[in-house]
Amino acid sequence: CPALPRTEFADVTAEAYAVGTRLYYECDSGYRRRGGQYPGIQCQSTQQFASWVYKEFECIDEKILMSMALTTELDVTQKPEIKTQSPAPQKQANLSEFDQKDFCGPPKTLPHASLRLNKHYYMGQVLHFKCQSGYDKRSPTSGTRTCKKVNGKIIWTPLDLRCTNDS
Repeated sequence: CPALPRTEFADVTAEAYAVGTRLYYECDSGYRRRGGQYPGIQCQSTQQFASWVYKEFECIDEKILMSMALTTELDVTQKPEIKTQSPAPQKQANLSEFDQKDFCGPPKTLPHASLRLNKHYYMGQVLHFKCQSGYDKRSPTSGTRTCKKVNGKIIWTPLDLRCTNDS
């Protein structure tokens, strides 16, 4: 798909992602990813359905990482125990509109991490736009764009959504 046109004062989400899509987790402020772990996930197709392929990824409180670094410097053999929250299972989105072999549902949420906005999308991708806090929808209010082929050209459908705070 072509680059997604910028939409002021709106956040973008998706309920399903086309096979081949790669997304990346970013640790929230005050947390850092455990060394050597890859933050990326990819939507891949199997014989039955599409699903996300995850590698081990964890965001750890920077204070705990600092104390672990000090412990290592002091050469203390006892390591502090870090309890990790097991990630929530991926919920299967209602993809009746799409073939489940071609689209993955929403990725699982990880503690203290968020997904970075994707820059590359595939045909069939539907994006949902929502006005940011403090901004209101102005008519027309359809909040979606779809990447599709029209007359042999791949385009994003027009977005009929305006977000304004009247200033």
